[in-house]
Amino acid sequence: MPEALPPTAAPELAPGRRRRLLVLAICCLSLFIVGLDNTVVNIALPAIQRDLDAPASGLQWIIDAYTLVLASLLMLFGSVADRFGRRRVFQTGLVCFALGSLLCSLAPSLEWLVAFRALQAVGGSMLNPVAMSIIANTFTDPKERARAIGVWGGVVGISMALGPLLGGFLVDGAGWPSIFLINVPVALAAILLTARFVPESRAPRPRRLDPVGQLLMVVLLGCGTAAIIEGPANGWTSPLILTLAATALAALAAFPLWERRVAEPLVDPRFFASAPFTGATVTAVCAFAALGGFLFLNTLYLQDVRHYGPVEAGLWTLPMAGMMLVCAPLSGRIVGSRGPRLPLVAAGLGLAASGLLLTRLTADSPSGLLLVAYALFGFGFGMVNAPITNAAVSGMPRAQAGVAAAVASTSRQVGQSLGVAVIGTVVTSAVVGPLAVGFAPASHAGWWIVVGLGSAILVLGLVVTTSWAGGTAARVAARLGGEPVAVRSGVREAPPERLR
Repeated sequence: MPEALPPTAAPELAPGRRRRLLVLAICCLSLFIVGLDNTVVNIALPAIQRDLDAPASGLQWIIDAYTLVLASLLMLFGSVADRFGRRRVFQTGLVCFALGSLLCSLAPSLEWLVAFRALQAVGGSMLNPVAMSIIANTFTDPKERARAIGVWGGVVGISMALGPLLGGFLVDGAGWPSIFLINVPVALAAILLTARFVPESRAPRPRRLDPVGQLLMVVLLGCGTAAIIEGPANGWTSPLILTLAATALAALAAFPLWERRVAEPLVDPRFFASAPFTGATVTAVCAFAALGGFLFLNTLYLQDVRHYGPVEAGLWTLPMAGMMLVCAPLSGRIVGSRGPRLPLVAAGLGLAASGLLLTRLTADSPSGLLLVAYALFGFGFGMVNAPITNAAVSGMPRAQAGVAAAVASTSRQVGQSLGVAVIGTVVTSAVVGPLAVGFAPASHAGWWIVVGLGSAILVLGLVVTTSWAGGTAARVAARLGGEPVAVRSGVREAPPERLR
């Protein structure tokens, strides 16, 4: 989630402490429901499948319609809010999210549910980056701002961790529409509170919009994901899939060429010459791809293979959720004191070990294997978020640090979309016979992908925290101009004469 820190109001204009805390609570309340919808829907997939007669690819679209739109629009609405008013965009986002949630609960078919999930995500993409800007603009004291951002990040983590458990109780007690309907009163309350207590603010010098770059990103993500999800059903060599793949590749080739021509690009291609930034971007994609694949496969396994109800399936995720809640703040403290290397290495080991255990999955695997694998996944994922942001902004000029963090946040959503698309497609296309019989052995290929993703994070953690990597970040900062952000890299920095 973008963590841009815009210019703040003068201290004497900052609202009183109680009002500041109320603004923080409003932002956290809004972000809670957005983060919740990243994970809560997974537990409802079997119920939705039965009710709407959805194929496996339809279940993937229910998840990816949300994460893809978030990934495509996060950076756009951050800039729009800076230009046209943060409170205005935040309120618009709440209205879109509430309307999308209400329509999702009433969706009569799979196609309508996917469309309404996309509308939900349009609202969510207005909330994620703008909430951070509102918090940064409200808390002008650096220490207070740091604590507020810590609370904000904790709420997002809690919402994602508790999503499967809360979703289980809602689906079991009131049916799958309830996971969407519960958002509506929360969003309406946030709309009223925002109008009353959140002050309007704009950036003194907002970044220019980059509509062409934005369009290329949407085409790349949308067509690429559609080709992956629809490939098995339509045939990998069908005209539709080949057209989608070719369009995605064309957008991928055109994106960096266009961004080099724009004075204020959506994503400055020069960022990727920084090894820590590139490593953070790839790490975010890998970690959230593992999360997306894990939640998708785990839900189908627990409910369709082991025949657990939604509540019981949600309870099985407690080891993962508990480890995420414990390890996320621990990782932040380690990054602050020792740098990102140890948390990144630990995250890679945890995710890879979890995937390795689950490559032995059978229809009646012992409970101990599942509990250990889930706890290891929660440990790995809990350790990875703080070092991603740290590495992304490492050595970047202060004026560019917010954009760098926003790119890392977008990469998280891209990763989750790709995880559901790739792992879901690989596994569901390999199922032989009834799902209850064929899913567990077919899932092994997906778990090996998780092993590979964890291993990639481990290697990246070792590479992007070296003095060589720090040197690449310093050279990028020198090209971009401005004072670099001081963060702990976990290694001794190279002397200036080695950076040339």
